Formats: sequence, C-alpha cells, structure tokens
Amino acid sequence: MNFQAGQVLAFDKPYEWTSFALVAKVRWLISRRIGGKIKVGHAGTLDPLATGVMVICTGKATKRIEQLQAGVKEYVATLKLGATTPSFDLEHPVDATYPTAHITEQLVREVLLRFEGEIMQVPPVFSACKVEGKRAYDLARKGKEVELRAKPLRIDEIELTDCRLENQEITLRIVCSKGTYIRALARDIGQALGSGAHLTALRRTRVGDCSVEKCFTIETFEKWLAEQEIETSEN
Repeated sequence: MNFQAGQVLAFDKPYEWTSFALVAKVRWLISRRIGGKIKVGHAGTLDPLATGVMVICTGKATKRIEQLQAGVKEYVATLKLGATTPSFDLEHPVDATYPTAHITEQLVREVLLRFEGEIMQVPPVFSACKVEGKRAYDLARKGKEVELRAKPLRIDEIELTDCRLENQEITLRIVCSKGTYIRALARDIGQALGSGAHLTALRRTRVGDCSVEKCFTIETFEKWLAEQEIETSEN
C-alpha cells in the first residue's frame, strides 16, 4: 500500500466529529504507520451533527479532490416540522414555532415535488461559505449580519420514506448535486408547507460510487492499516 503515491479512502464519519477531526485522525494514523508525514485532504465537508460517507485522499490523490467533490450525493434526512433553529439543525435551540395541524401526507408529497430538478438555494448563515474572505459561520457566531446569495443546484430525487405527522416528523431520501445544504432544504420545505422545519438527523449514504456500506470506521481502518505492507516510493 502506497499512501504517498495516493489512495482514495471512504469513511463513515462519526456523530459530533468535525470533518477536520476525522482528517486529522486519519493523517495521524497513517503517519504513525508509515513513519513520516503524509498529505491528507477530504472531498466534501459534513457537519458535526451529520454522519456518513466522507471521502479522504492521501498523497498525490489529493489532486483528485475537486473531481471527487463533483460526484452526486445521497442523504437520509429527518425533519422536525413546526419549529426552526438559527442553524436549521440541532446545533442551536428552537427560536420559533409554527402551526402544523394543516399539514397532511398529501401536502408533504405535493410540496416535495417543487424541489425536484434545478433549484436556487440560499446557504445557511452557519456554513463555511465565504463572505469577503471570512467564513459565514464565524461572522454569524459573532452576532454579525450575514447575507448570502442564492446558488443554483440540482435535486435529482427527493423521496418521502417515513411520515410521522403525529410527531411532526418526516424522513426523506435525497439525491443531489455538489453544494446542496440539506439544512437549507429543510428550512425551505418547512416554509413551503406553511410552517417551519429543521433537521434532527442527517446521514450521507453515498458520494459518487462510494456507499456507506463500504466505508471504513476509524476502528476498522486502524485494524486494516496495521495489516498493510507499506511502500514509501511516490511513483
């Protein structure tokens, strides 16, 4: 196994880990195994409260990151209806509540159809988008006003897989393009339902050809790594 020449590895990111923390852990494990420094990067950030597929590249394979980021992504998302948070997920407490008595499964299905295909989406202010060279989430956490422009993206599929309106919850399977914020999609679906919504769970199940079933966990990767024969040439 030659990590300097380049490897593309898929991991199941744990809950509450940042993407940076997972990259740092993988880098440390590989560096310890090969006895030297190694360049490591990831193709597509996941929020700390999300789990699932994160593609990590080593050595010369980091040149493929942009190409890998462009792959179609699949998510399973659970939305809580009738309430919003500043971050559109559980990172922040509920800041407003809305009626939900008018929401039916038929209405949910009709609304979801509006989000299929090419759409425009305003990213969350608590995101890594840059505003005048600074991360939007840094500005938002300092209480500063943040305005982000709507960006084009594509939703290939959006499927209602579970509808628990007695609990004001729905679960969706979403296949989408690079740059889609599922938190922002939850916000927009809530508004389209004449209510509010935020994410309570998010799992990325696929990036391009990498499915979550084929991913390493940190534990399985460490065991696998110990069994590899290491090559040090970069060719």
